[in-house]
Amino acid sequence: MSHNNIVISIKEKLTAALNPTHLEIMDESQKHAGHAGSQKGGHFTITIVSPEFVNQSLIQRHRMVYAAVNELMKTSIHALSIQAQTPDEFSK
Repeated sequence: MSHNNIVISIKEKLTAALNPTHLEIMDESQKHAGHAGSQKGGHFTITIVSPEFVNQSLIQRHRMVYAAVNELMKTSIHALSIQAQTPDEFSK
């Protein structure tokens, strides 16, 4: 799967699972070229804002994101950097 298609899949899965009000996905795979793990998938940075994160700890938010993209973690994603915020946190 091309990295562009992976970004599209990540977006679809996160949108369906978490109904974000803001979602940014950056493919940073080029920064990790030559890294052994980069052969097995891409490196992505995600900024996601969702009302689903209200009253959830940082660990719970990350688990929610990982649960949404679990299938891709097995095949197309090697690493994720996640910024998960509530709409109130994001607006500040």
